[in-house]
Amino acid sequence: MIQFSDMRFIFRILPILLIAYYLLPAKARPWILLLGSLAFYAVDEPYYFLLLVGATLVNYLLGRGSFHKKTALFVVSVLLDVGLLAGFKIMDMWNQNFLLPLGLSFYVFKMISYQSDLYHGRIRRATFRDTAVYFTMFPQILSGPITRFSYIEGNDFWRGKHYGKSKKNYLLDIFYQLDDGVRYFVLGLALKVILADHLAILWKEIGTIGYESISTPLAWLGVVAYSLTLYFDFWGYSLMAAGLGVMLGFPFVRNFDQPYSAASVSDFYRRWHMTLGQWFRDYVYIPMGGSRKGSLRTLLNLIVVWLLTGLWHGAGGTFLLWAGALCLIIIWEKFVLKKAGKLGKVLGHVHVLILIPLSWIIFALPTMQDIGIYFSRLFPFFGQGVAVNASDILTNLKAFWGYLVAGFVMLIPGWKRIYQKYKNHDVMTMILFVVFWLCVYSLANAMGNPFYYLRF
Repeated sequence: MIQFSDMRFIFRILPILLIAYYLLPAKARPWILLLGSLAFYAVDEPYYFLLLVGATLVNYLLGRGSFHKKTALFVVSVLLDVGLLAGFKIMDMWNQNFLLPLGLSFYVFKMISYQSDLYHGRIRRATFRDTAVYFTMFPQILSGPITRFSYIEGNDFWRGKHYGKSKKNYLLDIFYQLDDGVRYFVLGLALKVILADHLAILWKEIGTIGYESISTPLAWLGVVAYSLTLYFDFWGYSLMAAGLGVMLGFPFVRNFDQPYSAASVSDFYRRWHMTLGQWFRDYVYIPMGGSRKGSLRTLLNLIVVWLLTGLWHGAGGTFLLWAGALCLIIIWEKFVLKKAGKLGKVLGHVHVLILIPLSWIIFALPTMQDIGIYFSRLFPFFGQGVAVNASDILTNLKAFWGYLVAGFVMLIPGWKRIYQKYKNHDVMTMILFVVFWLCVYSLANAMGNPFYYLRF
């Protein structure tokens, strides 16, 4: 599998694509991006490639009806997209060896938003080329972000239009886009390769030992390790995807905003996978009435959104349990803690720092039995069992303390402001240069771990 942290992508695919993108005539850029994106997907998913192409063609054709406000065709298009996603999720649930098409949930959600925005007049009808670019563009096809069609509709730079700018200024624009994009990409690569991938080893070590055999302290260290792994994996991916978009002339997409600084669980999920949360808000929660139609309706809307969120991640019982637990916490925050003043604010932060990491364990483990065993080690008064090695936490802390400390340091709010302030400074450039080659060294000496969201 070729992914953004693969050296074949970094040193072969990406340079070739960028050279073609910027050295060939500017009018060819949309076609280069489309063909490059299709080729990128076809390499990883040769069997599901035709599914993506077929879904793209069908949505473009049905989009004509949505644009002309033909309700029946709009409903048919949405039902087809939802049915496509639901069908594969059900097959995944019933067959453990079944692999979902890469990026299915992400490009299907784009297709649904496209149909809805056309139907409601929020975007104009576009050419097949532009529509296909939006659905398939390689920086977003694997794991998002889930942008709207306006992301490409309102941006002519990628189409090669420079509106009378001198050649010098136009070339400077390209240079600045590439420079910014590369910097974001390197930052994301470092978070993924140096932090997430190494912390993932600690989590895998715990699985190798066996959840029933670990000590309670090591079980809690596992909660920390998995939470940090997922955090830096997705933050890293989000920066890399956004950086690739910037290299191609698109605006930076915010998909991750220091979620552990959040004041509550609901605030956490406004900061985590931001474009997914915004999608559910704009296309499910608000159309159902949001918070405008009384407490009971708000309660129902929250339950529906979190049920769909769980199903989006997977049709298995563990994902529904994870989503249900979060939904209950958010309902508790919204209807009870909100009225508790300062105490409510304190408890909201406690939820983020303790309950969110515990919820990730439900998310991580494949069966209800594994979840039960792991929580019996976290809270041994709920279960029985003796650790094989009561000092196992010391062994793992000795091996991974540096990555854990670095992870906690990177959780501190304010890094974004520091980077924005000094990003063009020579010292920052040198730091990024060194970090990049440290990442390359790490990649050359280890098997790269896939991004956690690749099969959702």
